[in-house]
Parts: sequence; C-alpha cells; structure tokens
Amino acid sequence: MNDVGNDLLEVVTPDGDIIGSALRKDVHGNNKLLHRVVHVFVFNNRGELLLQQRSLNKDVAPGKWDTSVGGHVDFGESIEVAMQREMEEELGIASDKNVPVFLYKYIHSNDYESELVYSYSFTHDGQIVFNKDEIESVKYYPIREIEEKLGTGLFSDNFEHEFHNYLRLVGFS
Repeated sequence: MNDVGNDLLEVVTPDGDIIGSALRKDVHGNNKLLHRVVHVFVFNNRGELLLQQRSLNKDVAPGKWDTSVGGHVDFGESIEVAMQREMEEELGIASDKNVPVFLYKYIHSNDYESELVYSYSFTHDGQIVFNKDEIESVKYYPIREIEEKLGTGLFSDNFEHEFHNYLRLVGFS
C-alpha cells in the first residue's frame, strides 16, 4: 500500500450489507460512514492476552495499547481474508494450522469514526514478528492486570470497549 489514506473501504449497514464505498481518509473523521474491521484476540497457552502498543505515528490512538490484531476490511475482501491478512501483516502469524474462532460482531462509534467490528480469538505460543511501521511493541498481559488498568488512559477507547464485550462473553463481569 502506497498511501494508506487512499485505501478503498466498503460502507455498510449495521447488518454488514454493503451500501457504498469511501476512502479510508474519508471514513476517519466521519462517524456516519460505518465500515468493517477485524479484531483478533491472540492468547498464549497460559491465557494471557497479547496486546500491541500502537505506533506513535498512527492517526488514531497513537502510543495506546490495543487489541492484538486490528485492521480494515478492504473493498471486495471477505472478513476471513482480511483477518488472515492482518494477522500476518501485523504479527507475522499465519493461521494455517489453527483457525481463529469467531466471537461476535458489534458497532464501535466515537466522534471520529464508526466501525462494524468482527472479533475473533486465537491461541498462539509461537514467534511474534511484529510490523515496526505499525506497532511500537507487543506484550502478553494477564487478564486481571488489564482489568486493573482499564480507565487509566493506557488503552485505546476501542480496546476498552472491546475488552468489556469479551469479559461479558466469557463471564468475567
């Protein structure tokens, strides 16, 4: 990708039906243009959640800790292909052997954008080779430590919203 802001994304209804298209730079800054994204929670075998610290050069939540993997679904791309692509681009993980498990979808909206988020879970104890253009660092966190640090400004608002959804799903809160 040469100019990320010129990536073409699908504009969708809350049910995920495609109703148009827009450039990434246009959906960021306009919360009326709902677009699809994928998120993957990557856990190790100890149940710790891998978080990524977003690059300081990101236009959204720079330097904040965020979901293990997250990215836009490109125009004409399936959710599954986008998820696989983002896992490989961001963390160097090819999910050929283990298939991520679909958890849920939800709408996350703030003053800046509106996303229809498709969330997955994946267990991985192998090597992580993160994309240094997009990510400052990565770290596995125990779930309780994340819970203790919620609301402190350490995490992106999107991650905090998503993490609460996840805790409800697994019965933590």
